Amino acid sequence: MMLSPKSQVQSPKSKADASLESGITRKPADVRPSTLEFGLEVADLRKSFLSSKGDRIEVLRGASFSAAAGEAVAIMGASGAGKSTLLHLLGGLEATDHGAIVVGKYAIDRSNPTELARFRNQHVGFIFQFHHLLPDFTALENVSLPLLISRLSYREATRRAMEMLEEVGLDSRIADSVVGHLSGGEQQRVAVCRALINRPSLVLADEPTGNLDARTGDLIARSIVSYARNQRALAIVATHNHALAQICDRTFVLTDGRLHPA
Repeated sequence: MMLSPKSQVQSPKSKADASLESGITRKPADVRPSTLEFGLEVADLRKSFLSSKGDRIEVLRGASFSAAAGEAVAIMGASGAGKSTLLHLLGGLEATDHGAIVVGKYAIDRSNPTELARFRNQHVGFIFQFHHLLPDFTALENVSLPLLISRLSYREATRRAMEMLEEVGLDSRIADSVVGHLSGGEQQRVAVCRALINRPSLVLADEPTGNLDARTGDLIARSIVSYARNQRALAIVATHNHALAQICDRTFVLTDGRLHPA
């Protein structure tokens, strides 16, 4: 990925070492992502929150792992272990307290909000357990929206969106339906299409099969894993679903704020 000089890092290891030395007071780097020379390095990631009583709760206590293009990685762990928090940090939705997140040569933990927004739009696809679709829009409009935000023409955006919907078994009748009238499984397939329509290099899926029947859940899981392998992308999937984890390339368990190979 071609970046400005400020955003270049010598290597994931040296970036992590610098992060550990400087603590949590670093200023964001002015990063300008274009395309990804893809790989993910996460080093000593820490995150805590204040409870309603003012107590500090440590969620991540030094989580570290790496992954390469074409991999699907499952993150398992008990409810409340910090799986969602980890995905939010990887996608730049929340700021780290400490540690390094490097995607290609792009330092997520050092970027400013404007560049993070551009990075997410161009390179990251989010899939949530609760799909967060626009309920008054049709399936086709929901899937087209990221392309339209990227200033693709309406004609090309809707063409690509329809192709994506057909790939997950949704026909023109579903495409033209307001998503609030669709079944839960249909809505989640629309959400997967929306997440993948920009051909992201990094897919972050948070319990994507949690509210689905076994058959639909298996379809969604295999769609995510196949996308990562076929597109040379990287999928990080937080899940309780052992069947989903088994079809991923690797599985980590998040325990006491750290990641351990399953």
